[in-house]
Amino acid sequence: MNKINFSKGNGLVPVVIQDNSTLQVLMVGFMNEEALDKTIKEGKVTFFSRSRFRLWTKGETSGNHLIVRNITADCDNDSLLIMADPEGPVCHTGNTSCFDNVSARGFLYELEKIIDQRINDNAKDSYTNKIFKDGINKAAQKVGEEAVELIIEAKDDNPELFKNEAADLLYHLLILFKLKGCSLQEIEEYLKNRHKLKK
Repeated sequence: MNKINFSKGNGLVPVVIQDNSTLQVLMVGFMNEEALDKTIKEGKVTFFSRSRFRLWTKGETSGNHLIVRNITADCDNDSLLIMADPEGPVCHTGNTSCFDNVSARGFLYELEKIIDQRINDNAKDSYTNKIFKDGINKAAQKVGEEAVELIIEAKDDNPELFKNEAADLLYHLLILFKLKGCSLQEIEEYLKNRHKLKK
């Protein structure tokens, strides 16, 4: 990491905290040079409080620390992105994130949009559109075939082939979701609610 320029912000730089696993933005704080040094040394995120004018380690009273996994400076070296593993809710309200628990959306959501577009545009040479037009039975069959192929690869020792079959399964599953009028977000919410019930 390059040397951080603390002079622009009168000794402080903004710090975005992102969940290392889900990529969800958890909170934003500020660090001075001492806070950054302490964060690097101890592996737990420490901020500088602008209201209390002192260092404070996230979780020092709640126990909900932020365990540092990676620290990256922006292109101007005057702000930081910290990937961290949260040891409990980050927000004082009890939410996972200070941003109203808005979930991160990775490439699967982007792929879902691409699939929607190819179907909605009725793309002639699109494999995606062809599977969709063939109907629910064909799409369900493809999901079944890809699931079996994934199981077969799971029993072998070729990580690349396993990943390839897993990707194929997820792709065809998204087409099946489209045919069923179901979104990835709905399934995500279903999983979240089921997880809450099992706690």
